[in-house]
Amino acid sequence: MSVNDIIKNRHKKLDEQYKELMEKAYNFRQTDSELSDLAEFHAMRLLNKLNTLRYFSRNQVKS
Repeated sequence: MSVNDIIKNRHKKLDEQYKELMEKAYNFRQTDSELSDLAEFHAMRLLNKLNTLRYFSRNQVKS
């Protein structure tokens, strides 16, 4: 498995988690603002990791 494949798989997994957390944050917005904020905070941390992966995958040599 190449580095590009590893990065793509990790990116896909993190992207799914990010979308799930953002959906939870949206759904909690009306009922529990604390849970909404917490879910959004975790989603932002995942977004930071996603952006880091995008940066590294951009610098990989195309095979």
